[in-house]
Amino acid sequence: MKGFVFHGPGEASWQDVPDPAVKEPTDAIVKVGVATICGTDLHILKGDVPEVRPGTVLGHEAVGEIVEVGGDVRTVRPGDRVLMSCITSCGRCRFCRDGSYGQCRGGGGWILGHLIDGTQAEYVRVPFADLCVHPLPGALRSEDAVLLADIFPTSYEVGVRNGHVRPGDTVTIVGAGPIGLAAIATARLFSPERIIAVDLTPARLEAAHRLGADAVADVHEAPAQLVADLTDGLGADVVIEAVGVPESFELCTRMVRPGGHVANVGVHGRPATLHLEDLWIKNVTITTGLVDTSSTPMLLRMAAAGRLPTGQLVTHTFPLEQMEEAYEVFSRAGETGALKVVLGGEQHAVVAVPAA
Repeated sequence: MKGFVFHGPGEASWQDVPDPAVKEPTDAIVKVGVATICGTDLHILKGDVPEVRPGTVLGHEAVGEIVEVGGDVRTVRPGDRVLMSCITSCGRCRFCRDGSYGQCRGGGGWILGHLIDGTQAEYVRVPFADLCVHPLPGALRSEDAVLLADIFPTSYEVGVRNGHVRPGDTVTIVGAGPIGLAAIATARLFSPERIIAVDLTPARLEAAHRLGADAVADVHEAPAQLVADLTDGLGADVVIEAVGVPESFELCTRMVRPGGHVANVGVHGRPATLHLEDLWIKNVTITTGLVDTSSTPMLLRMAAAGRLPTGQLVTHTFPLEQMEEAYEVFSRAGETGALKVVLGGEQHAVVAVPAA
């Protein structure tokens, strides 16, 4: 089969790789129908995630069809159309029992496209299939469902939920890429007073407006002053960091009010300065996190009901074999306007049932 293989910082290619096979009785083999590219994949290509070894197939977001299962798999069978979660979980270790699947110590956690071959391929082996693949309702398009593999649960759990967004809050989101836009959409579920989006790309700020941001600010035009002006000098109740560079994290800590929350979502490859000389007295809570995907079933129900704007984040589509071109477009988002790129595509018929 073909897969997108990481060879080292700055080097990857769409090439022949061995077909996956069932290794454990809890495995499933999935034929990939729709995949997408995550900002974390770009961090891997930059060398920011040294645990990824050369020769690894990248990717951790996909929808596909089950083609084979191990003997212990009970909840899915060949022919099922499923969403593959970016997180796998053994279900037995201390962290899984607490619902912290991202911290699994039993062979799960974030492993697809990280520690084992991932989803940017024609087929993929998914460990712990009973817990980590989700059968999809017939009315939900694969191209929409694939955004629930990572960005929507990540934005909701690590950003909105960890940040304790509440009705009436001022929420500032630094970074209006796919994660930041999904954070806008899921923060709106909690009826904040206002959402402010900060980015350096006009196209992404326009997208933030469309997704529900009440105000937007170019990062070079004093966004901290805008937040102060809109909050009578207090600062934002919740600030979500959705970029992953030191400057954006430090900006977040300058915009939060006393007693507020900074929820870091971005993947950081370099150290950031924590200005405790300013923060020690402000009762600020700072959270970090890897998504657990415990919210995925709920988000799937909301997407099937049309309550999540998944399709609005997709700007480019490609055949699966044009993976290298898709990476090029996604990595130059400032020039191309790319938000989320989707590869592949499968026709999934929705059968109308006549009224009795």
